Amino acid sequence: MSSQVQKQVKQLDRVIIRFAGDSGDGMQLTGDRFTQESAVFGNDLVTLPNFPAEIRAPQGTLPGVSSFQVHFADHDILTAGDAPDVLVAMNPAALKANLPDLPRGASIIVDTHDFSARNLTKAGYDANPLDLLGDANDPLGDFAVHPVDLTGMTVAAVKEFGLSRKDAARAKNMFALGLLSWMYGRPTESTIAFLTKRFAKVPAIRDANITAFKAGWNFGETTETFAVSYEIKPAPVSAGTYRNISGNLALAYGLVAAGVQSGLPVFLGSYPITPASDILHELSKHKAFGVTTLQAEDEIAGVGAAIGASFAGHLGVTTTSGPGIALKSEAIGLAIMTELPLVVVDVQRGGPSTGLPTKTEQADLLQAMFGRNGEAPMPIVAPQSPGDCFDAALEAARIAVTYRTPVMLLSDGYLANGSEPWRIPEITDLPVIEPNFATERNHVVKPAATAEDGTVTEEERDFWPYLRDEETLARPWAVPGTPGLEHRIGGLEKGEGHGNISYDPANHDFMVRTRQAKVDRIAESLPPLTVDDPSGRAKVLVLGWGSTYGPIGAGVRRVRKAGYDVAQVHLRHLNPFPKDLGEILKRYDKVLVPEMNLGQLSMLLRAKYLVDAIGYNHVRGLPLKAAELAEAIGNLVAEAEGITVDLSTTNDPHTAEEISR
Repeated sequence: MSSQVQKQVKQLDRVIIRFAGDSGDGMQLTGDRFTQESAVFGNDLVTLPNFPAEIRAPQGTLPGVSSFQVHFADHDILTAGDAPDVLVAMNPAALKANLPDLPRGASIIVDTHDFSARNLTKAGYDANPLDLLGDANDPLGDFAVHPVDLTGMTVAAVKEFGLSRKDAARAKNMFALGLLSWMYGRPTESTIAFLTKRFAKVPAIRDANITAFKAGWNFGETTETFAVSYEIKPAPVSAGTYRNISGNLALAYGLVAAGVQSGLPVFLGSYPITPASDILHELSKHKAFGVTTLQAEDEIAGVGAAIGASFAGHLGVTTTSGPGIALKSEAIGLAIMTELPLVVVDVQRGGPSTGLPTKTEQADLLQAMFGRNGEAPMPIVAPQSPGDCFDAALEAARIAVTYRTPVMLLSDGYLANGSEPWRIPEITDLPVIEPNFATERNHVVKPAATAEDGTVTEEERDFWPYLRDEETLARPWAVPGTPGLEHRIGGLEKGEGHGNISYDPANHDFMVRTRQAKVDRIAESLPPLTVDDPSGRAKVLVLGWGSTYGPIGAGVRRVRKAGYDVAQVHLRHLNPFPKDLGEILKRYDKVLVPEMNLGQLSMLLRAKYLVDAIGYNHVRGLPLKAAELAEAIGNLVAEAEGITVDLSTTNDPHTAEEISR
């Protein structure tokens, strides 16, 4: 792929590209390959895959549009970006569905081949917008539009391989990838290697895709349509080995690491559900690390098997999304009553009911807190980024094993499917998790005694499964089959200590309070919160949890860049809250809580700390937009400080995106 035409090269600090087409056009693969190329190059990046729930959505329609957005930069970034600089649209529906998100001046590369009368009608166009380019009433007049017959050139390029026209046209996504790879100076070796391996058993398809990819690159070099290419230099990073990783993959690796660091075999009992299924797929590959996976017949069987594995001395795990949590709730209550370690992964999606299976949401927080019968306290941990899913999984396992309790790990679809560069940790830096299995009888039935004649009677002991550790209030974990530690557990209320069934009112009250106290005791093991308040003068605090970390951070940077003070705190532990949260909240006049729900964390904060938490809430199935959030923060700063706030000093085509620290 040598250069044939000398073209101008412009330096950029960041770019946001969105690939969009039918759900069968290979947009997810195209975006993923561009992401991998950018990761190899060394850019910081964040991605946002967005696709329909249907396996094969209606072709050529707006609901059937699949897109993949990648934001890459020469500096630290936090989100996939509010608005694309470049849209690659493979058909009329992809153009129409994504046009409202484009800022003025954005570039559009459009495949003219599919702009037929039938496809235009399906997308709701009365006339072909490409026929009006340059006219006074051009609907695309605000954008730099590049009509390219991607399909036609692809079919011509791969003609030698004897494929049907339909199969030949399928390589158009690789032609588009080659063109964009040329435009932004992406390394191509990894994609060629990927295609060689992926289609190794079908040489004609392999060669056609590689040829289409190279043809796209060469078209960019030789055509006069694209006179400029762009360079985005690598981002400075701390020393280490990096890889691009999605949230689901990082979470799966975190569970494997938890098994290694605890010395426990990992057992996953799961039923496939979007967007959590990839965790099951990945863990099934790791038998070498002592991981057992069971694809159960339903959600209840999955969690039941995981609880059984925990009873047997494994690290029990179950993965699902919001609908599955509803089905598992009674079994989770059983794990709370039996006080067994269990990691429950909820990769949240739009609800209620089936809702929006492939879209993101944060609306399961209250379900995680209270979605069980009785007083059933359960710790909650939430990762903040795709890479952080690894650490969050380890932390959930630490709490589960140390405190003998089920733990809810709240990820979401944005984290699960999105990706970012991740620094692979050193094994020595990972926490050690101690199961501390019970190995001997712990209750004295009859103390040792010496008779008058000097005869010594040995101490008699038995095993009480509900005697508690004084520090953690955790009960002993005895693996079935350990001699002398035979015991029974179940869902009926336990007598304190001995663990036999008890209906005594005072005992029930005591056990309810003890289970709550055990969860509260977890706060003693949590590090102090990190308060990001550079000036120390901020009157407004932005408090978030989960995947809002990126948009909040980007919005806060924008406000600070304009010269105003604002503080930021992000919560990983949602039950119990960190010990210092109440004191931190009291320092600020205003507290803004952005969430992808109608104010669930705000409700919990108001109830516990009597703070006037102000919600910033959108439930659109998409991540929060940093620009809109920055405006909300600015308005609150203006109100708190009695000043006028103008954020226009940072106005740029990206509308809000990350400004370097």
